[in-house]
Amino acid sequence: MYRIRFHGRGGQGMKTASRILGDAFFLCGYEVQDAPRYGAERRGAPIFAYVRAAKKTINERGIINRPDLVIVADDSLVAVPAAGVLQGIGPQTVLLINSHEPLNTWEDRLNIPGQVLILPVSEDVEDRADLPYLGTTCAGAAARLVGAIPLEHLQQAIRDELHHLGPEVVEKNIQQATEAYHLAADFVGKVVEGKEISAKDFTTPNWVDLPFEAANISAPTIHTGLTSELAATGAWRTMRPVIDYQRCNKCWWVCSEFCPDGAIAVDDKGYPQIDLDHCKGCMVCVAQCPPHAIEAVAESAAQLTETAKPAEAVGDKS
Repeated sequence: MYRIRFHGRGGQGMKTASRILGDAFFLCGYEVQDAPRYGAERRGAPIFAYVRAAKKTINERGIINRPDLVIVADDSLVAVPAAGVLQGIGPQTVLLINSHEPLNTWEDRLNIPGQVLILPVSEDVEDRADLPYLGTTCAGAAARLVGAIPLEHLQQAIRDELHHLGPEVVEKNIQQATEAYHLAADFVGKVVEGKEISAKDFTTPNWVDLPFEAANISAPTIHTGLTSELAATGAWRTMRPVIDYQRCNKCWWVCSEFCPDGAIAVDDKGYPQIDLDHCKGCMVCVAQCPPHAIEAVAESAAQLTETAKPAEAVGDKS
C-alpha cells in the first residue's frame, strides 16, 4: 500500500492535491482513500491531506503515521512543531520539499534516515499562502515518484477535479503538474509501497498510571480565558500586521474588538499593541482600521526589522 501525506498551509491547495492524486490512482485500478485534516480552518494555518492506495481492500483508517512519501509544499512548515511534517518518517520514507534552498542544506538541517528531494518550482511571492497551482504541482511530482501513474491518468484526474473552474484554469494546472511530473523523472519509482502493518507487531505502550482525583481538583478548565496561552499560533502567520503609530488615532476599540483571537491589547497611553506570539495574520485589523494605520507586511521581511515601540516613535499624543 502507498501511504502519502501532503503538508502545506491553508490556501495552498493540499486538499486539491490529495484528491487529484487519489483520482489518478483510481484511474489506474487502485482502491483509494484521500482526505484532508485541518486544525484551525484559516488561511496560512498548517494543514495536511493524505492518500492511501492499494490493489486490494484498504482496512486502515485515520491519519498516516508511517508515510512512504511526504510532500511539503511550504518549507517554512518544517520548523513548526504543530505542522507535524516529520512525524513517523523512517528509512523508507521519501521527503519531497518545495524549496529554493539547496538539497545539501536540507540534508544537513534534518539529518533523517530517509531520502530528501527538492522541488524548486514555486515562485517567490510576498504571501506564502498565495502560491497558485501549487497543489497540482505537488500532485504531479508525487505521481511520478510512485512510478505507478501514467501522465495521461494524472492529466485526466486534473480535468475531473477542476472542470468547474473552466478550461483555461484546467489547462494551466495541467501544464504545472506536467512540468513537475517531468522534473521528477530521475527519481521515478523511488517511493515504494510500505509493508502491511500487522497487529501482531503492535507494541503495548508503557502506560503511566495516574491516580484518580476529584473532578474539582484535576478536571481541565475550558470555560475561562488563557487556556491556549502557550500555543504559539503566531507561527502560522505568513503576513504580519504592522502599526504606523504616526497615523494611529488611538481608536483601539475598532482593531481590538474585531481581532478574532484577542491578540490586540492597549497600553496605558491608548495605543494598540499586537501580540505577535498569537496573531495568526488574518489581516482583519488591516481591513477595519479607519485611518489605515495598520499595514500588511510579509512575515519574512518583517522579521528582519523590529518595529519601533509607540513611545519611541511618537511619544504621548494625549
